[in-house]
Amino acid sequence: MTHKLFILLTASLFIGNEIFSQKEYHREYYSSGTIKAEGWLMNHQKINYWYSYHHNGNISEQGHFRNNKKEGYWYFYSEEGKLIKEGHFIKNKAEKWWIIYDIAPNDKKDKIIRKYQYRNNKKNGYCLLYKNNKLFKAEKYINDEKTGEWTDVFSFKKDNPNAPL
Repeated sequence: MTHKLFILLTASLFIGNEIFSQKEYHREYYSSGTIKAEGWLMNHQKINYWYSYHHNGNISEQGHFRNNKKEGYWYFYSEEGKLIKEGHFIKNKAEKWWIIYDIAPNDKKDKIIRKYQYRNNKKNGYCLLYKNNKLFKAEKYINDEKTGEWTDVFSFKKDNPNAPL
């Protein structure tokens, strides 16, 4: 009898929690009526995948939330719809590698102009700079401060044999 009571109590707690923690799809709008953002909420907190939009209706950013904080891989776009940058978040802070793109209006393809390493929302590690999608310079950062610079791949690799290129 005690075992059945435990199962019944556990089941009712689980069902009660599900009723009060319902997941809902949410949309926010600008005063003009254009959609501003959309995604999933649970207990008034953003979760799962979200999209945000510019005033003109084009997407401005997209990615995952966990407990109202950006988490995982995110994409950011210009008002014209061109990819500006992409990278990782952990608990709402930029982490790992971020890629920055040239957003010149006449370019048909996305051109990488920089790749940064971030830790705890600051540049920490290498920054690789590109012209016409070719590496031309490398920099090193510690806590957002530049600590090194190389203008040719040979000297960079010589000084940083384990660097990711």
